[in-house]
Amino acid sequence: MSNFSGNVFDKVIDETRQGELFGTANNANLMNLPARGRKMYLESYGCAMNFSDSEIVASIMAKEGFIATNILPEADVVLINTCSIRENAEDRVRARLREFRAAKRNHKPNMIIGVLGCMAERIKENLLEQEQLVDLVIGPDAYKDLPNLLAKIDSGHNAAVNVLLSREETYADIAPVRLGGNGVLAFVTIMRGCDNMCSFCVVPFTRGRERSRDAYSILEEIKDLQLRGYKEITLLGQNVDSYKWQAEQWNESVNFARLLELVAQAAPQMRIRFSTSHPKDISDQVIETIAKYHNICKWIHLPVQSGSSTTLERMNRTYTRDWYLNRIKKIKETIPNCGITTDIIVGFCGETDQEHQDTLSLMEAVQFDFAYHFKYSERPATLAARRYTDDVPETQKAARLREITELQQLHSKLNNQNDIGQTYEILIEGNSKRNPDDFCGRNSQNKMVIFEKKPGLNKGDYCHVKILSCSQATLKGEIVG
Repeated sequence: MSNFSGNVFDKVIDETRQGELFGTANNANLMNLPARGRKMYLESYGCAMNFSDSEIVASIMAKEGFIATNILPEADVVLINTCSIRENAEDRVRARLREFRAAKRNHKPNMIIGVLGCMAERIKENLLEQEQLVDLVIGPDAYKDLPNLLAKIDSGHNAAVNVLLSREETYADIAPVRLGGNGVLAFVTIMRGCDNMCSFCVVPFTRGRERSRDAYSILEEIKDLQLRGYKEITLLGQNVDSYKWQAEQWNESVNFARLLELVAQAAPQMRIRFSTSHPKDISDQVIETIAKYHNICKWIHLPVQSGSSTTLERMNRTYTRDWYLNRIKKIKETIPNCGITTDIIVGFCGETDQEHQDTLSLMEAVQFDFAYHFKYSERPATLAARRYTDDVPETQKAARLREITELQQLHSKLNNQNDIGQTYEILIEGNSKRNPDDFCGRNSQNKMVIFEKKPGLNKGDYCHVKILSCSQATLKGEIVG
């Protein structure tokens, strides 16, 4: 493989945008297991951590003899991995659970329906007792208990629950079943939980306190992926920059920058990316490590949430507008070609017109390559729900969201136009969705590139592509060299 810089994975989704459908977790690899037990149907919604957790669940269930099915009425056990970051995410899951319940009623009365993840942790009583949508409730730290909970229901209990949170890394000893992937890209979880207590966020309540995974086990998992032909890994955590683990055999404390370096050195032929960073924690050392190693992607997702220091204070983000802009300055000085993306919450409690304008002006100053932006959705039990009133009218939220969307669309298009004439190394992910005669892959800045196929190239190969044109979301080019 030629020397490259960057990474090409797009499926890392920050906790602040968990509510989007991540997709089903039905998997061909799991389908190939021998049919020596009951059938399982598994779906995953939300963030990349949820999808990664579903791979853990698939591994646990496979060891118990379950085989996967894509056909809901065939399933003996139906599991849905959920998120709670926004109200509409929970509403979508509830609608899906009602469909599962109808399938149970109409096709398979003995079907067991289970809800996993953050929503299970947050509203277990509602799902079991009030709404009576599920038989099984399992929090994000309790998946190893799935076989026991299923056995409990098999023995005649109406329901089974385990939502206990752990203070230790829970799944370091489990080899995930890689779900829904293409054999090229894979997730590796390095830490769980969050200590930041942003006032709008339920994650500390549903995921628990921060705990970091043994660096040895991380490196072993990456080594296994490399041997199996994977070309890119994404290191996952609610706040990866908080990673910290005491390596007794190395006589050192491994922070995130050091872990990045260890991974880059251990897997020089693999691209490496990570998500998600917190602006208060991303250090000069992390930024300099990215610049130092060619196989660490030159892309950083750095959620700002608001461009107003007063709004950030109400959000309990513990940094200011100036701090964020200084971090951006450091990134651009150290990694001139770095792609930068972000998350923005529109209409947070008490947001004034001036605070909204501050967000627009920060966007102008940074010129993000891409941004995920959402209207604020109050989450029960959060600090914001207890302390503030959700007082920005929905019509005003919608109008502000349109302004931010339109500005980001402009910035994305301008940034893509600047790529015309440039040549990038691309890791081929597979066929273009729109044209089977084209390949698709991503450049270092995490931008999708479409280009015509050439004989001798296949999924998982690298090639150099010169950019000839663009849309707001996609670069188009031709293979060179």
